[in-house]
Amino acid sequence: MILHNNKILIIGGATGIGLGLCERFIEEGNTVIICSRNAANLSAVQTKYPSVITKVVDVSIATDRQTLFEWIQIEHPDLNVLVNNAGIQNWMDINDEQFLSKAQQEIAVNIEAPIHLAHLFIQLPKLNTIMNVTSGLSFVPLAKAAIYSATKAFFHSFTLSLRHMLKSRNIEVVEIIPPALNNDLGGKGLHDYAPPVSEFIVSIFEQLKSGKDDLTFENSIALSQAGPDAVKMIFSKMNA
Repeated sequence: MILHNNKILIIGGATGIGLGLCERFIEEGNTVIICSRNAANLSAVQTKYPSVITKVVDVSIATDRQTLFEWIQIEHPDLNVLVNNAGIQNWMDINDEQFLSKAQQEIAVNIEAPIHLAHLFIQLPKLNTIMNVTSGLSFVPLAKAAIYSATKAFFHSFTLSLRHMLKSRNIEVVEIIPPALNNDLGGKGLHDYAPPVSEFIVSIFEQLKSGKDDLTFENSIALSQAGPDAVKMIFSKMNA
């Protein structure tokens, strides 16, 4: 992937990994568009980085995704990079009263949205790169975040197939595979022990510059490479 002079749309780009990618892509000399359902978060990013273009979108809603694409077609037809980064993580037990509704929300954001957006955005004539943010939990699930882990396993599988399907069209598909990072995914304070997003972003861009398309960091390296026996062992430790 060429890292400069792109026009990039980051789904869920106002916080966490999305914001980290936004900041670094700006530094590398790109035009960046970010969307989020939280207008206040978007406003805060735009105040800090006036060049950023923002759009309020709830990607869990199919009509919002369609509207986003149509806006891009009209206002930014030269968009060439789509970053599917939005994600929801709920820590919950199957006995929880809201388990099903929360699970449906995770499926809508973590699976339905990126599939739909990929299907839409490959219609853009300039599109040459799709970046999908999956997770180390794609490979070994955390039972407390069972639905999140399962959605990311699905998304990892879909990403492999998408890469194969788009190869003949010269659209590069990059998989970003983060471990737990010190952000608010799943809830405030749950990942305070983890590495900062800034260190992850530095590593990701080093890998992009070297031409890699499967990007891992710290714990996600071992998780993504684990064989069946290692998966069982890691699962037992993670879920003890």
